[in-house]
Parts: sequence; structure tokens; C-alpha cells
Amino acid sequence: MTEMAEEINYASVVFKAKKNAQPEANEEEEEIVYDEVKVPNQTSEQSGHTKYGFIPEKSHSFQVVACCLVILCVILTIGIITVCVYHSTVKNLTEENQKLLEQNQNMEINWNNITQDNQKLLEQNQNLEKEKNSLTQQIQKMETEWNKLNVSRAQWSIDAYCPKKDRRGECKACQDGWQQNRNSCYAIVHQYYVNNWKNWTEAQNDCKGKASDLVVVGDDTEKEYVCQKSWYNKGYWIGLRVEDGKWKWIDGSDLKYDFWIKSPEEGHCAVSYYSGWRSVSCSETNQWICEKEALSV
Repeated sequence: MTEMAEEINYASVVFKAKKNAQPEANEEEEEIVYDEVKVPNQTSEQSGHTKYGFIPEKSHSFQVVACCLVILCVILTIGIITVCVYHSTVKNLTEENQKLLEQNQNMEINWNNITQDNQKLLEQNQNLEKEKNSLTQQIQKMETEWNKLNVSRAQWSIDAYCPKKDRRGECKACQDGWQQNRNSCYAIVHQYYVNNWKNWTEAQNDCKGKASDLVVVGDDTEKEYVCQKSWYNKGYWIGLRVEDGKWKWIDGSDLKYDFWIKSPEEGHCAVSYYSGWRSVSCSETNQWICEKEALSV
């Protein structure tokens, strides 16, 4: 439609009389007048919104409330996330702090242990220093005694090898009671009583007391000399015995020249007879021959 129809509204108009009017006029009936009032279409269009129940002011208030609720939800969400992060951070820091405390305690324990060990080492060092000083004193004392002993032995050697007779000191290659053969001196120990005979070890100890050893036979010449001195039937100990299944001389050398009367069987030590050597038990008792180097004069 090109033209919108005009809407006709009816309104009641009441005319009131003045206060100063006469009383009889009040009694007259009120007169109703009807008149036509034309309203533009815009009014009818605006009233169309109310026909469906939409109120613009209420809709605006609802939007404001909804916006506030959304903002509040966002703030709450951010707050919850912040609290969770803070709680997690605090938890991690607490765990790290606990670990640091444990490490600190362990370090203190280790420090105490190291301190105790250091104290023990200091005490041990002090004890070692005391032992060192004690050993040093003992060594000095032994050196002094050794020097005195050397002087005494030197004097003994002079007296033994160079006896003074008629105020004259003549030195000999062997001391009194010893027999010389080439570069060696021999002590042929004859014991008349059998009770004075000794086993192999005792005989060696007796030779040690004379600054010598049981005789070591180095060649055939010496072998013949020793056998000639073994003139008693019982025989004499010589410095030959079994060690680790082998015959060895007292100086550690191996047996090179043997003079067995018969092959050795069960014995472990050698005895010299006039006719040769025999192997007997080292616990038997016999006489013995000692040997030491002759003095060069």
C-alpha cells in the first residue's frame, strides 16, 4: 500500500465547570463530547514491540548482568589457575627445601666423620713420630753398642791372631786351636764323651759361636783334607744337608763334588768319615768340623 491507513482513536473529553458557577449548574448532567484524534503510524509501529512482550530497557539490563557474570567467571578462572600454580610452586619449593635440608644434614655428618678421621690421623701421626724417635734412639744405641762390639772383636782378633809372647806380638793366619789349610782355618772338635756330641743344628750353632760355620767342601783337595781329619769311626758333621729336595751347603751353594760311601737314602744331613760321606738323620749326635777364612798376614 502506498499510503498507510490512518488509525482513528476515540478519546473521552470531560469539561468541568468553574468553582464560582452557580449551584444549579452542578446538578446538570455532564456532557460527553467525542472527537477524533489522529495519531501518526510511528506510534503504532512502536507499539508493535510491546505486542510481542519485548521491553528495550529490560533487555539492556540483562546484557549488563550477563557481561558482569562473564567477567566474574573469567576473574574466578584466573584466580583458580593462579592458586593452582602457586600451590604447585610452593609444593616444589617445599620439596627442594626438604632435599636441601637433607643434603645439609648429610654434609654435616660427612664433615663430622672427616673431622674425626682427621683427628685419628693426627693421633696416629703423633704415635708414629714417637715410634720414630724411639726407633732412632734404639738405632743410635745399637750403633754405639755395635761400635763397641767391633772394637772388642778387633781387640779379640788381635789377641787371638797376634798373641803377645815375651812382649812380642807375632800374628798368625789362624788362632790357637785351629789348623790352617791353604786359605782356611779348621777347628776339629773332638769330644771324648759321647754326651758332649751334638746334632747337626747344635753343631752349626757351636761353630757360629766361634765366628765360623760347619765346613764347606769346595774341591777335591779340600775334600781329601776333611776326610783325613775325620779319623774317628763315628764321623764328623759337615755343612751339607737337604733343602727343598736338593743337597745344599750351608752357604747356599749346590753340591758339585760328592764323596758318598753309598748313595744317600733316608738321611738329610751329611757326616764325613775317613772313607767318605754318609747321609744320616739330622737329629743324630756326632762330632763336627768348623771352618772360617784365614787371616792374611
